Amino acid sequence: MASNAAANIAQHHMGEVPVQASNEDKQHTSSSEMLACCWEGKENIQMRMVPQPDITDGEDVLIRVTGSTVCGSDLHLFHGEIMQLKAGEILGHECMGIVEKVGPLVTEVKPGDRVVAAFNIACGNCKFCLKKQFTACDCTNNSSVMEKLYGHRTAGVLGYSHFLGGFSGAQAEYCRVLYGNTNLLKVPASLSDEKALFLSDIVPTSYHAVWEAGVEEGEVVGVWGLGPIGLNVVQWLRNVFKTSRIIAIDNVPERLQLAHSRWGAEVINFDKDTDVSAKINMIVPGGLDRAIDCAGFRYAKSLIHKVERAVGLETDTSETINEMVRSTKKFGTIALIADYAAYANHFLIGGIMEKGIRLIGCGQAPIQRHWAKCLEHIESGKFDPTVILTHRFLLEETVEVYRRFDLKQAGIIKVFLQTKFSSPSTVDTPGLTSVRHA
Repeated sequence: MASNAAANIAQHHMGEVPVQASNEDKQHTSSSEMLACCWEGKENIQMRMVPQPDITDGEDVLIRVTGSTVCGSDLHLFHGEIMQLKAGEILGHECMGIVEKVGPLVTEVKPGDRVVAAFNIACGNCKFCLKKQFTACDCTNNSSVMEKLYGHRTAGVLGYSHFLGGFSGAQAEYCRVLYGNTNLLKVPASLSDEKALFLSDIVPTSYHAVWEAGVEEGEVVGVWGLGPIGLNVVQWLRNVFKTSRIIAIDNVPERLQLAHSRWGAEVINFDKDTDVSAKINMIVPGGLDRAIDCAGFRYAKSLIHKVERAVGLETDTSETINEMVRSTKKFGTIALIADYAAYANHFLIGGIMEKGIRLIGCGQAPIQRHWAKCLEHIESGKFDPTVILTHRFLLEETVEVYRRFDLKQAGIIKVFLQTKFSSPSTVDTPGLTSVRHA
């Protein structure tokens, strides 16, 4: 949390970068209130009544949220591990809903339309957006801290701290979506809310990971981390990209079982096979063609990395990447779709160079680029977003959902957060229950 405070001080000292988009500090609000999940400090989130956002910029769209969720990356915020968090920020970056109001420059949607919102905020007109690199948008993130740390700023993100622009999030009854002409997808009437919701992030993000990795039919691919992104990656690899073998690494029995039983992945429980690289090189002589990291920076295994992270000597652990380096064939590819924040120690950089490995940072996925293709595969039945949907809870229970999801309890993989505007659950998807009884 010291780094968070320091980042906020640094932003104040350097001043924000001028951008066109009005973040939560500048947005208009109405006289009405709404329920929202707010970050108040490390491992301290609260459900609060807050002012509803209102149309502020010309391409703004206000939606009544009919479905939201909690993402694995939201847990980084929960633990205070993303810089520039401020008390009172509304969390959540995945949602769908019904258009309530539109700004005067909105032409692609109208009140009453059923839509999914992109987690990222792209202007649609800068040089990066015109190349369909929407998460590199130059016009939506005012963080001078990110610019100083990375050399450049990425696009803003809903509900993900002032490091990503400082925009109010989607774990709420209403959500303001900026640049609605670019960042909203109309949902076909034939598609249920449960199948549509995850087009806001994890479906196109997982597709993007496989696409960026350059996976080809018949290859052997390793997947580290079987959270929602990792399990979706496994589904894409089996059903669409047609890999010959999938090696999946995690330590949660329910997730390993799903990857194995549903998509035929060969699974490795790293609590049992502690030398993951040795195990992979035994079952895949010569190494993996490609490896995809869906785990991320928080999951330190060794004592040295746990200590270094605890005392601030590193922000991220390099252990997963090092396992991938040792497990990937010479001139193979490693792709990172998992979140990494800043610095990692003990990175096996020599293995990258000497083995000729292509290390690809997938970036925050420019999901608008992949919406049409993902929608095509969902409608054809090749990809089913609801396979990993395990629970449906009320928005009012979001705080407890965070806690149990973080502890990997109750078999929670992905949830549907129901608001007062939601339709009933559809057939063959989880019905509404209480998280306290899950």
